[in-house]
Amino acid sequence: MLTFTDQLQRTIQLHAPPKRIISLVPSQTELLYDLGLREEVVGITKFCIHPETWFQTKTRVGGTKQYHFDRIAALQPDLIIGNKEENEQVQIEQLMQQYPVWMSDIYSIEDTLQMIVQVGELVQKKKTAQTLATQTKQGLAHLPTAHGLRVAYFIWRKPYMVAAKDTFIQEMLEACGFQNCFEARTRYPEITLKELQVAAPDVVFLSSEPYPFQKKHVQEIQAVLPDTPIHLVDGEAFSWYGSRLWKSLDYLKQLILEIR
Repeated sequence: MLTFTDQLQRTIQLHAPPKRIISLVPSQTELLYDLGLREEVVGITKFCIHPETWFQTKTRVGGTKQYHFDRIAALQPDLIIGNKEENEQVQIEQLMQQYPVWMSDIYSIEDTLQMIVQVGELVQKKKTAQTLATQTKQGLAHLPTAHGLRVAYFIWRKPYMVAAKDTFIQEMLEACGFQNCFEARTRYPEITLKELQVAAPDVVFLSSEPYPFQKKHVQEIQAVLPDTPIHLVDGEAFSWYGSRLWKSLDYLKQLILEIR
């Protein structure tokens, strides 16, 4: 019997190394691919768009909040991997009654590095995972700095919502040397354009996800902040934990150098 502790401090037991894995979180699906589990992952969500080959060929068991329990049962998983924030509690608890479910709980970069290593141990890819975590940590430490430029990071429109403290996005902004002008607020607060004016950020980021901001939306913000640079940014670079973090280092470096 193999025993593991997840990031909710729950203990799960596996009879053998997992051979039929379902991932319910896009960023963790990508991590499993990058750890080399080509055959072991049998089920993903409809939002697990990376890698493209898996998106096209793996069984989709629903979204991150609503699952097709019949599809999950048909796949006969010996391990399901989820996340506290991204997955819906009641349905996850239902799955826990039937299958081994390992949960991540991500608020910080350190949580992410820990998750990478723990998932590596869980799926018998400890060495590969440790190398990935080490390289990611070193890469983040060598990013150039934005020298405290104050930023507003938008994640949603109608209503406008921004990332604030107690979010992974906040951690990533700080790692890049930005100061979040809404860091006094919590999680993902709604704001008005008047509040944005008062906050007076040095730069505004419009994320590509979860709301897909586009060039046409820049004008709405520019109307109230005519002299402030507004950038469309890759939301995956700021919010996808796991191996995407390592892949995003060059993008983050170029973005910082462009802005500062």
